[in-house]
Amino acid sequence: QVRLVESGGGLVQAGGSLRLSCTVSGRTIRSYAMGWFRQAPGKERECVATISRSEQTTDYTDSVKGRFTISRDNTKNTVYLQMNSLEPEDTAVYYCATGSVTHVDLSSAQRALVYWGQGTQVTVSS
Repeated sequence: QVRLVESGGGLVQAGGSLRLSCTVSGRTIRSYAMGWFRQAPGKERECVATISRSEQTTDYTDSVKGRFTISRDNTKNTVYLQMNSLEPEDTAVYYCATGSVTHVDLSSAQRALVYWGQGTQVTVSS
């Protein structure tokens, strides 16, 4: 059984930073793409960042480019989302996901990534 557990969320002031972690059990992530999503109250879930099996291939939604960085440590079976210069608009529940694909981008991630974590709350105060 594939299980994803996110951690690292919390309350931070605007301009601050957080690093989210997502540890996967039940499979090795080495061969698969991963993604981070978020859902704010009253809004649809959106894909924030993706990373393919090849760590050189990443994709970011425009609103986080230059502020967020997705990375992976296959030895720890963990994917990270470093979030800098946080804004109140970043407030949301953040989820990580994986699937049985080696590559995804923002447009394909929601459909292709089928294993999801429970999410971690990120709240950015102004």
